[in-house]
Amino acid sequence: MDPELINDCVHCGFCLPTCPTYALWGEEMDSPRGRIHLMSQHVEGTPITPEMAGHFDACLGCMACVTACPSGVQYDKLIEQTRVEVERQHVREPRERAVRGIVFNLFPYPRRLRLLRPTMWLTERMAPFLTRVHPSLGAMATLAPRVKHRQRMPRVVRARGERRAVVGMLVGCVQGEFFPQVNAATARVLAMEGCDVVIPRGQGCCGALSVHSGLDGQARRLARRTVKVFERAGVDTVVVNAAGCGSTMKEYAELLGQEPGFRVLDLSEYLAELGPVAKRHPLPYKVAYHDACHLAHAQGVRSQPRELLGAIPELEVREIPESAICCGSAGTYNLLQPQAARDLGDRKAAAVRTTGAELLVSANPGCTMQIASAMRRGGADIRVAHTAEVLDASLRGVML
Repeated sequence: MDPELINDCVHCGFCLPTCPTYALWGEEMDSPRGRIHLMSQHVEGTPITPEMAGHFDACLGCMACVTACPSGVQYDKLIEQTRVEVERQHVREPRERAVRGIVFNLFPYPRRLRLLRPTMWLTERMAPFLTRVHPSLGAMATLAPRVKHRQRMPRVVRARGERRAVVGMLVGCVQGEFFPQVNAATARVLAMEGCDVVIPRGQGCCGALSVHSGLDGQARRLARRTVKVFERAGVDTVVVNAAGCGSTMKEYAELLGQEPGFRVLDLSEYLAELGPVAKRHPLPYKVAYHDACHLAHAQGVRSQPRELLGAIPELEVREIPESAICCGSAGTYNLLQPQAARDLGDRKAAAVRTTGAELLVSANPGCTMQIASAMRRGGADIRVAHTAEVLDASLRGVML
């Protein structure tokens, strides 16, 4: 933990209303200001106690406080440094270690995730039993989406018409295995806008899940592999359609100590930069756009998705109340802190329902699973789609 970064906090409290856990519990030590106070105590010699670790674990890492802070406190860096220290020094209880072992030996590895897909229908039915065994196991069962079939991506998707650019595309782990239709839509949209899309083999997890949980060694290993794959592919731009992945990949230079040989842009960010050429067909829907935290707060990408959606004829974009409050997904948070995540998911679902939208648009697979689960729990009939799927439908002239 960097003392200079800690000392940037002047304890003004502007972060408090934006913090999801403070909004839930109203506890000072479960706010960014309170956690920074605990960080300061540790730097001054206080060991990490189970209580301190609990407050750090309860943080979603949503970065809403970074956006709100008038003093420019880099809480994002502080919480990542702190989580590395927690993993090094704090001894977790056996049940908690077992759950974390399952999560981090499963989700960053696409081939292992693939083996789970045929059993999704069974795990959903077993959710009550699994919850009694451990709440995290129950959360895994209830969050898992139904995957109808796998879509194997080609190595290259050629531009439609005149080629304007060549880009790489991250397939990802959770996105690739649980939402293959999103990757297919992303590649089609880029191709229809004049891009050759290079999708190199050998991809896996970019390291985001590990970075956000303090698993420094695993994060670096996965990041190095991702850099190697795309540098070997010879692309100078990599387009990412998962907010958490894009946020982490943009910080590869800091994580690995050197700049990768390519830049990273979110899909909406890249399309806004490229400029539209393909014709948009009408989509007569009312949609609510959800700001994924690692897109809005960590990457600062807010206007681009709204502009892209707003350019579709007959599509009405509605804002969600409390849009800056996290939905409770936050990487693996909804697996490791299931009750807090469930409360935040229900809060987000209630906010979505007030918009009267027919479709919720999200730009992150974790958010999609989290909000869809909360909407089902609340009995709401609303579909969730990725920004890429909406653009793809408009460009192809088909209904969602």
